[in-house]
Parts: sequence; structure tokens; C-alpha cells
Amino acid sequence: MTFEELQERVRDEVGVRLFTVLAWIPERQALRRVHTSHPEQYPVGGEKSVEIAQGWLATCIEGRRPYLGPDRAAVRGIFADHALIESLGCGAVINVPVVEDGEVVGVLNLLDAEGAYDDESVAAAEKLASLAVPALLDAVR
Repeated sequence: MTFEELQERVRDEVGVRLFTVLAWIPERQALRRVHTSHPEQYPVGGEKSVEIAQGWLATCIEGRRPYLGPDRAAVRGIFADHALIESLGCGAVINVPVVEDGEVVGVLNLLDAEGAYDDESVAAAEKLASLAVPALLDAVR
């Protein structure tokens, strides 16, 4: 499945305004963007180091668990670029680790309007995360 096909599944099954897929680069403790729904604002190839949100790192990467930020306050707490995110009409986030053989290979980032996501949204996003594995592995080779 391509990232574009996955994006459409996410849009249909969970809902999303801004969708990015990030590859995890463990040796640098960094995430590299390999797909985006908004290339002008969030170009492919951009990298984020994860020192800004240690709790997020512990949850998503080390704990291999999704992160739900249901409102603007949560988004502001983990994203340095929250003003840009809010300008796109987004105020809620789901980050889902993509895991292959017990190791995190990347993260799906779903953002939508404040209050758009709940525990059911997270469960739906988790079911879709494994579909990203082949494309993510290709992207990091």
C-alpha cells in the first residue's frame, strides 16, 4: 500500500486534515518525514529531533503506544510548530507508532479539529498503522 492510499484510508476511517508519516532514525533520535498531505508546510525530508517532548518519546517510541492529544493545549505541549498546526485548522492529534518485529520503524501523525479524536479514533488509527510498514521500510532504504 502506498502512503497516498493509506492517507485515503485514514481519511475515510478516522478523519484527518493533516497527515504525515515519519521514519524513526534511532541512531540520531530523530524522525524524518517521508510522506505529507501538506508538502508546502511540511515537506518530505524534513527532520525533527525528539528532545522537545520527552514524555512523547517515552510513550510512542520507547513504549510503542499511541499518543492522543485531544485539544489545542495537548498539541501545544508537544509541537513547537503549534501555531502553524492551528493555522491549518488542527487542534487534536493522534500519533501512532508503526512497529515491525517489535521495533518502531516510524510514526503516523493524524491531526484534525480540536475534539475530533477520542479513544475510538485511536483504536481505528492503530489498526491502520501496520499497513504503513512496507512503504516505510522502502523509504528508509
